[in-house]
Amino acid sequence: MSLGLRSSGSYGSLLENGVSPIQAASARKASKMVKEKDKERLFLWICKFAGRKKVGMLFLCAISAAVFIWVLYVGKGDDSPEGNAVQGINVNESMSIDDSSPLISTAASALGLTTNLALPPPPPSYFLGYSLPEGHPCNSFTLPPPPSDPKRTGPRPCPVCYLPVEEAIELMPKSPSPSPVLKNLTYIYEENISRFGEFGGSDFGGYPTLKQRNESFDIQESMSVHCGFVRGTKPGHNTGFDIDEADILEMEKCNGVVVASAIFGNFDEINEPADISTYSKETVCFLMFVDEETEKYLKSSGKLGSSKMIGLWRIIVAHNLPYTDARRTGKIPKLLLHRLVPNARYSIWVDGKLKLVVDPYKILERFLWRKNATFAISKHYRRFDVFVEAEANKAAKKYDNASIDFQIEFYKREGLTPYTEAKLPLTSDVPEGCVVIREHVPISNLFTCLWFNEVDRFTSRDQISFSTVRDKILSKVDFHFNMFLDCERRNFVIQKYHRDILLRLAPPAGHVQPPPPPAPILEVVSEKVVSPPSRRGPGRRGRDRKTGNRRHRKVVAGSKDMDTAS
Repeated sequence: MSLGLRSSGSYGSLLENGVSPIQAASARKASKMVKEKDKERLFLWICKFAGRKKVGMLFLCAISAAVFIWVLYVGKGDDSPEGNAVQGINVNESMSIDDSSPLISTAASALGLTTNLALPPPPPSYFLGYSLPEGHPCNSFTLPPPPSDPKRTGPRPCPVCYLPVEEAIELMPKSPSPSPVLKNLTYIYEENISRFGEFGGSDFGGYPTLKQRNESFDIQESMSVHCGFVRGTKPGHNTGFDIDEADILEMEKCNGVVVASAIFGNFDEINEPADISTYSKETVCFLMFVDEETEKYLKSSGKLGSSKMIGLWRIIVAHNLPYTDARRTGKIPKLLLHRLVPNARYSIWVDGKLKLVVDPYKILERFLWRKNATFAISKHYRRFDVFVEAEANKAAKKYDNASIDFQIEFYKREGLTPYTEAKLPLTSDVPEGCVVIREHVPISNLFTCLWFNEVDRFTSRDQISFSTVRDKILSKVDFHFNMFLDCERRNFVIQKYHRDILLRLAPPAGHVQPPPPPAPILEVVSEKVVSPPSRRGPGRRGRDRKTGNRRHRKVVAGSKDMDTAS
């Protein structure tokens, strides 16, 4: 009853005002139509004074203003103490320009527009180095003085402050280091090789003219240079230094750290790396390049089976070698590793005579990441001048003397001078090239390409051409370069003998060790045991012993004089 009374009361109140529900609905509909007509008049009035295109531009201007205000608002938030100044640049941070796209789309749809605003991609993120925490032991680490043993005057290892392997792995950069100026590096492919260059070159590396050589040192944003493998579109396929397809596929899987070495001409024994962490064994590619001669020896000796593995090393056999000189062939994997392993980020090259005894991540952290460098090599322990190095090579008959002289004279005409302190902070022009540590970014790849081109054009002694290539690049860009002490290199690699020397030191194959001498025979005399007479030591000590020695020397001298007189 109350509900009915309430309803009838409400209905009665409408009747009392003289307005029925039907009349009220009609009034609301008429009011809505009036408002819509007012909007249409406003729109027609705007179109009367501006064309439809201008109206569209007006709406776009309004959207642009809204976006501009939003950007200013975000920028103000970033400038606050709680904001991050590098948002949108570092990929490790939480926000980038791409994150704003949904907001812009939402704002555009709220204004009744559908538009495709193509925003530029966010700038790339780069690794810019780091510093160890204050008070870290490696910050105050200094080399101790060398041992005072006068018998050890040659090169020797010295202590190095490595981080624990777990810390080194944590510090591995998430982003690549910047490559100054050079961003895109491609390599020359020549289907029909022209052999009419001024001098030097090969079918493997091409025959670049001196003009092309000079242009390759003019660093540009995009460059195409000779870098070996010129006869094929893919390294290892009909280019010389050919590799089986299964090995190529295996190398393409290496997308992190690579440790590489090579043995050609069966010149060295394979040295198994030591003190390698479990993480490195699972993530690092250990590649050993060999020729068919070395492969044959490894199989005949039972060291190499169908698994193509010897310890940690994956054995990569190279066929159709482009050079008869095994040392020159060894420069292909040493300097062109970025072409053979195109997806790797970092690499450590060690000569075949060396044994690695420190974990690769500790080496990379110490000599690349902590130094914010993209290329690291040790300097020679004794020589730092190219002219002295050239004379040492000639004296050791490591290459034809006339070829060495020709190369030095060519560099002298280009401006090569003996090393002086004017080159500081560069402390040497001569590397100990048996170890190369580098990051595979365009600028370091260019450096090793041009270094290889010098080895291909002149002599295979890469220490002679090193400083010329380095200085030409440094004159154009700030190449992050680290030359460390040779004693530090000797800390993480142990130098072994070449195989021919080991064979000379080893006893002959048919040699049998003689049996130990028989025990002394004891004589029984009158039931008494008598042993052979033993040598008596010097009976005198101290001053008496010295006096006796002097007396003995006088007697010997006298007898010698008597013999002479007679």
